[in-house]
Amino acid sequence: MSVWGLRLLCFVTVLVGGCKAANAVEEDPRKTSVPALFIFGDSLVDVGNNNFLKLALDKANFPHNGIDYAGQKATGRFSNGMNSADFMAQKLGLATSPPYLSLNNAKGSSSIMGGVSFASGGAGILDGSPKPKIFEQTIPLNKQIEFYSTVYGQFVEQLGSIEAQKYLSRSLFAVVIGSNDILGYFKPTSSMKQKYSPQQYLDLLMTTLKGQLQRIYNLGARKIVSVGVGPIGCSPKIRARNETEGCDEETNDWCARYNEAVVRLLQNLKSELKDFNYSFFNTYLLVHDFIERPSSHGFVEVKAACCGLGKLNAIFPCIPISHYCGNRSDHVFWDFYHPTEAASRMLADAAFDGSPPFVYPFNVRKLSAM
Repeated sequence: MSVWGLRLLCFVTVLVGGCKAANAVEEDPRKTSVPALFIFGDSLVDVGNNNFLKLALDKANFPHNGIDYAGQKATGRFSNGMNSADFMAQKLGLATSPPYLSLNNAKGSSSIMGGVSFASGGAGILDGSPKPKIFEQTIPLNKQIEFYSTVYGQFVEQLGSIEAQKYLSRSLFAVVIGSNDILGYFKPTSSMKQKYSPQQYLDLLMTTLKGQLQRIYNLGARKIVSVGVGPIGCSPKIRARNETEGCDEETNDWCARYNEAVVRLLQNLKSELKDFNYSFFNTYLLVHDFIERPSSHGFVEVKAACCGLGKLNAIFPCIPISHYCGNRSDHVFWDFYHPTEAASRMLADAAFDGSPPFVYPFNVRKLSAM
């Protein structure tokens, strides 16, 4: 067992208590008084932005995605149903934040008052290789923040500068990013390994992310929900590369190191920025526990994807000709990398109502009330 597995076992007792709290009857979520939820991130929380990128490869706007969504409709979510962004909005008493590009392309005006989602499948902290705009295949975090700056201007125009700041200071800003940066570094064909050692690469990510979070803060954000990366080395796609179908422990180790670095970054920002508060959700610990103790969470299958083709349903993606499992609720993974709706619901529950070491220094409910 890895050092992270040993560390995880020390937290099992806390997890059990946290799960009980998350599954208990909840108070009216609207008591959090959060007027808007803004989402920045990748495919884990994309609710359709990539559908508007003509040549984007990372799309989920076709079956069997959405098979458990309302009307069995594929909407661009990399899931059989709802994802964590949906569940978080639901807990706050808000409608799911609409994809920014749907507002940009829609005829007439659309309300932004409940928040906007800028998340895009394939997005990362780093921009990636420059390409002509027509070939842009994702919306990296820097571009997402540019889009948000436009939305910020609309708030100022509608409410005035002072009232806009008050409104945004009560809102939540979720940042779900980093998985694609780590995947990009550790994939077999990565060129990044020739440029940076793992630690140098991690330092680059943290320097870049710090500047990005400061930009969001400068545009009115005061409450940030930062979601760490999960144990990517245990995803079906990575397992399928191994003869033993085991997790890649080197990748997992750097996922854990990434999360620790983000926590240090957030602590530093807290000391530097006035009225800045955050909630960090350690996805790694909870997903790892799903995998180590599946029956405790109602799961049966932790290795294979529910939807796909080939070994572990992870050689080919979830496309219309792929096989998909009959009982999605007993699988942790929907496809190559993404959780099922059941797993996403549990993750959102833990972020919203959980306790350390899974979410700290405040859970999302407490952060919302601050």
